[in-house]
Amino acid sequence: MKFDTCKSVLSVFAAAALVCAAPAARAQEGTAAPAHGTMPGSSAAAGADTSDLQHESEQNPEAARAANDDMSMPGMNMGENPHMFMTELQPKKPGDDRRAEEIVEILAKSIAKYKDYKVAIADGYQIFGAKVQQPVYHFTNYHNAMTAAFIFNPAHPTPLLYKKTGEGYELVGAMYTAPKNATESQLNERVPLSIARWHEHVNFCLPGRGAALGQVDWKKYLAISTQDACAQVNGRWMKQIFGWMVHVYPFESDPDKVWAH
Repeated sequence: MKFDTCKSVLSVFAAAALVCAAPAARAQEGTAAPAHGTMPGSSAAAGADTSDLQHESEQNPEAARAANDDMSMPGMNMGENPHMFMTELQPKKPGDDRRAEEIVEILAKSIAKYKDYKVAIADGYQIFGAKVQQPVYHFTNYHNAMTAAFIFNPAHPTPLLYKKTGEGYELVGAMYTAPKNATESQLNERVPLSIARWHEHVNFCLPGRGAALGQVDWKKYLAISTQDACAQVNGRWMKQIFGWMVHVYPFESDPDKVWAH
């Protein structure tokens, strides 16, 4: 599983993750699956992060569009994308392999029932952009999105990842999320950085306010990856859009594809 899985409509996913309510998050905290990687000072940090994301979604919906269009550019892998920052693989530490295996085992068991996408919908996962052709569709759970801003529960990914089939959707994986201000140490507490590479969306130039978005040449703006170049076209610079993300494909038989990036 390569870069195709990133070509989804992030605008939809982001909007879904932002309308979560705090009571819903609290309802998730009592689940039986173990929670890992609680962020030190997570309440304040995650709350601020969620607020930032909500502001971006509401005030800058074109930012989400830019991220989506960028992900849809053919022939570009994540490492070469100027709008993608990825953590480097770290030296392996004792216990990393087993910890990653446990995450995959928990995830595979918890989402197996969602191979029937209708069960996922019944459990609160909502598909967005169903009428828009996408390589991968996100079914996002609002409750899990908010909870992930505070703690990491491997049984509760923020979105499930599906591919469209003739009769419905095929479950291919899931995505974990973390606050945009999370440190690499905190990301490592969730998923070992020696095993997986988290990514974030960075360095976007958006059209100036008031621009007719339907007439915007997005390729022009996506070609810009520096603040100076953005200023030259009177664009709006966004250093980072959304928080950290990492994909996992627990049903892959090839270990190298389980945490593919």
